[in-house]
Amino acid sequence: MCEAAAGLAMNWLGLRLIGFRGWKAVLTWFARGTEKPSSGAAPTIQDSGQSIARLAESAARHLFFKTNCLEQSMALWWMLRRRGITAELYVGARKGGERFEAHAWVEYGGIALNDAHVEHGEFTPFDAPLVPMKAQTP
Repeated sequence: MCEAAAGLAMNWLGLRLIGFRGWKAVLTWFARGTEKPSSGAAPTIQDSGQSIARLAESAARHLFFKTNCLEQSMALWWMLRRRGITAELYVGARKGGERFEAHAWVEYGGIALNDAHVEHGEFTPFDAPLVPMKAQTP
């Protein structure tokens, strides 16, 4: 729970100080080299990813400040990568009536791990994950 709270606080602050692009680069740099090859145990990895997502959601509910879906998703992605779980960070958008809405989530194996109460299929994801599975080197 401490790691999740620290990750949320770190993302909350990082996005405000550096902005999305800069903070994404920082997180990608810190996550590089931690990727472990999959042993073919996809259900076990999926279960681990969902457990970590529940832990991160619980930490977000108990913080003394409010975090949004982007901050929570970036924290979850970072926590997963620290464990060698290659997940992807997505942002999607939808228009409901006169409202434009955006949402961020993390997927592993095509399954959304966080925000189980949100219907991710209603959001059209941008062309590619914002943080791809394999970190791109400049």
